[in-house]
Amino acid sequence: MDLTRLFFPRTIAVIGASPHLGGGKLPYYQVIQLAGYQGRLYPVNPKYQDINGAKVYASLDDIPEPIDLAIASVPAKLALETVESAARNKVAFLHFFTSGFSEVGNRKLEEDMLEAARKGGTRIVGPNCIGIHCTESGVTCDLPKSPMKGIGNVAFLGQSGGMTHNFMRMAHSRYLELNKVVSYGNQIDLKVEDYLDYFADDDTIKAVAAYIEDIKDVRRFLKVLEKTTAIKPVIILKGGTTEQGARAAASHTGAMAARHDLWSSVMRQYGCIEAHNFEHMVDLTMMAVAQKVPCGNRLGFLGAGGGTSVLFTDFASHHGLVLPELGSIAQEKIGRKISNVNTSTANPVDLGFYGFDFHIMAHTIQAMAEDDNIDVIIPYFSLDFITSFQSDQVESGPHAIVEAFQTTDKPVVPILSRFTENILEIEKVRIRITELFRKAGLAVFNTPQDAIASISGILRWKRYHSSLNAPSNPSAIDVRILEAERECKR
Repeated sequence: MDLTRLFFPRTIAVIGASPHLGGGKLPYYQVIQLAGYQGRLYPVNPKYQDINGAKVYASLDDIPEPIDLAIASVPAKLALETVESAARNKVAFLHFFTSGFSEVGNRKLEEDMLEAARKGGTRIVGPNCIGIHCTESGVTCDLPKSPMKGIGNVAFLGQSGGMTHNFMRMAHSRYLELNKVVSYGNQIDLKVEDYLDYFADDDTIKAVAAYIEDIKDVRRFLKVLEKTTAIKPVIILKGGTTEQGARAAASHTGAMAARHDLWSSVMRQYGCIEAHNFEHMVDLTMMAVAQKVPCGNRLGFLGAGGGTSVLFTDFASHHGLVLPELGSIAQEKIGRKISNVNTSTANPVDLGFYGFDFHIMAHTIQAMAEDDNIDVIIPYFSLDFITSFQSDQVESGPHAIVEAFQTTDKPVVPILSRFTENILEIEKVRIRITELFRKAGLAVFNTPQDAIASISGILRWKRYHSSLNAPSNPSAIDVRILEAERECKR
């Protein structure tokens, strides 16, 4: 369906707007103002005459023009009345921040709300969610301390409002540029597949990440997922994967969850990248939208220290990735800048103490990039030692890495080690270098495990995308998913 007026509303009404911040609800009226929304914004609350000089309307009936998006922060006891008012005034989309519905057993209220909304053609977002964000239109449900600039290329779907906030904040800290975000809660009307379908057709979105607790219409969801993964990566973190977690999901958003082993099987079948935890979901998203994305499983690793190289090789092997020995030309080129004592040029490349020198690391990256047996180059930077012994390079050195990255069409995936966590100066260095690398289009990680897990996940989607063998009809596994859901609902 067409969600254009949801993400690009010409008019917004905030029902329950208040001049006071806090009080257990998001100050949507003030947040949307601060986000730079350029459309017409109407505060609605019979308790007030004005908010900072702006006229407050007693009800939707008093607003002089049609409303594209109404945001309701009202008690659950007023929810049905609010829907009836929105339907009467032909409001296109109504978002309910309010909770107190099926997650506490009040399904009848949701049914009544949906019936009332259909009379006026109003579509409901939520309830029990924080709503939507669109960077381009200036509509938002959160306002980071330093708002991102530009349209962005990342979309996020979150059944949990808290998880949605967390993703938006972590995306900002990782320099992921958000395009559109939806926190959709109980999804009594618009469902996750509606938003995903819209994102599939949105050419400004390069990758979609999602936190999902349950699916209401499994067959349609799988059809939309198949359509989307054929075009762009979809990264999903599933909540409620255990019996206890499923009970928590039911009390959180009224979710009915299916068995996780069946879920994982179907996700692999339909080309979805499954995240194992929240941080992994963010890591995968960062890798998916990097300027250069891995296309092969042959890794080139360089750093200082043999132990790190050994462990990296083990981690890579567990994920089906390999470290082929470098050819003689690359090894000879690397060897020009280092001694042959306590070093190795084979792959993994152990530069010894030279591995703390950004310029030698950059030279090694260029040498590895010229080797046809290498698909991805992973430089490992020990920030603890660099800040101690090569502090003179902290400002200039990272630029040499970026320049080396720009001379090759192969992805360079830096790891900035994180062992010392209680020295502010090292954290400042990490933040500066991360910002420089990320703005240059590199995916940046803190551990070899994180980098490898992300490369492996993206390569699985790449293989799926290249195979063009996505299923067109629900399989036996799909039916088992459906049967598991029905069993959960009894």
